Amino acid sequence: MNRDQALFEFLLRMGDSTLILSHRISEWCGHAPVIEEDIALANTALDLIGQTQFWLELAGEVEGKGRTADNLAHLRDAWDFRNLLLVERPNGDFGKTLMRQFLFDVWQSLMLAKLKGSSDQRIADIAEKASKEVAYHVERSANTVISLGDGTEESHQRMQDALEDLYPYVGEMFIGDKVDEVLVKAGIAPDPASLRAEYDRIVGDVMYKATLQLPEDDFAHQGGKTGRHTEHLGYILADMQFLQRAYPGAEW
Repeated sequence: MNRDQALFEFLLRMGDSTLILSHRISEWCGHAPVIEEDIALANTALDLIGQTQFWLELAGEVEGKGRTADNLAHLRDAWDFRNLLLVERPNGDFGKTLMRQFLFDVWQSLMLAKLKGSSDQRIADIAEKASKEVAYHVERSANTVISLGDGTEESHQRMQDALEDLYPYVGEMFIGDKVDEVLVKAGIAPDPASLRAEYDRIVGDVMYKATLQLPEDDFAHQGGKTGRHTEHLGYILADMQFLQRAYPGAEW
């Protein structure tokens, strides 16, 4: 695998994860428990869509086949997506949505912090822009997890259930492969495993404040959740890609 192939794969991983999560979050529009949360979730989804545009536009440039961010977002099938499994998970209740958001936000903030020092200036620039939004996302999702976890008996139990359901998907974020090896060697991206210790520290601190108990084992230790796709991605793409599939090449 050469440098450009590895870089293209990495850019898809970054862009696909923000794309799929943004779609999941957008499903709350008009359905959140209070209007302030409805607006906050919509804004988070828009932030993630903006980041997706940066990552996938650069991916198309690196690929060199004339595909745009829109092409990559709307004209690929499920098996060509490279997103983290965590972001595909169903929204569930409001607490589960915010737990998923928090677990992703912490990882994304740490990844972007490293990417700001990338030897590829294009990636460093994207990371610089995105990190400002993600810093707010982390603060907001952490505070909400703490409030709900350390809230009523019902909210506490819902958050504990959400954590136990989602935490097995965390380990995938820190498992490297050939793509990562090439990019680490080129100074473009960090070794995923190098983010784990700080991630555990931050998540552990928030869970302590939220009076929530982290599961003993996760993906990294027992290999419970493997692969990059589940049945959920097909349903997401069916909604997300409907217009482009039904009306190929349509423009607004």
